[in-house]
Amino acid sequence: MSVHTPETNSQAIPLPIVKLNRTVLLAGVTGAIALQQPVFITVLFLVILPAVLFGRRASLIYIIGSRLLARQNEGAPVESPQLMRFNNAIAAILLGSAQLAFLLDAPLGGWVLSGIVGIAAAVALGGFCFGCFLYYQFNLQRYRLFGK
Repeated sequence: MSVHTPETNSQAIPLPIVKLNRTVLLAGVTGAIALQQPVFITVLFLVILPAVLFGRRASLIYIIGSRLLARQNEGAPVESPQLMRFNNAIAAILLGSAQLAFLLDAPLGGWVLSGIVGIAAAVALGGFCFGCFLYYQFNLQRYRLFGK
């Protein structure tokens, strides 16, 4: 995980908001699977997509988290906004693919893709961010191939 001290980067995302994002994904996917309601996956996709396309200024979770968690955000460790956007992009791709599966009458595929997002969010809340690992590997391989 890319955690910095608060003074490192004023554009960084405070960890309480990062945890809120992961919690929303986990709760949404869990609720959708438990109730067998693909509409929950649609809502999650529509919440995450603007954050991927436009960054935190369009992130409903960031906006709500900034207000609700204002005290916890002060002086909290932070995460790179690029890393958060990368993780949200992976979630959006999987949730969007789940939407296509549901539309193509392949609900099992939709639930599996959604479940991957839920599992990744749960594991990240537990301390290992798989998206962060992928981000690190992506940048490492890019550096090895192209330098800088």
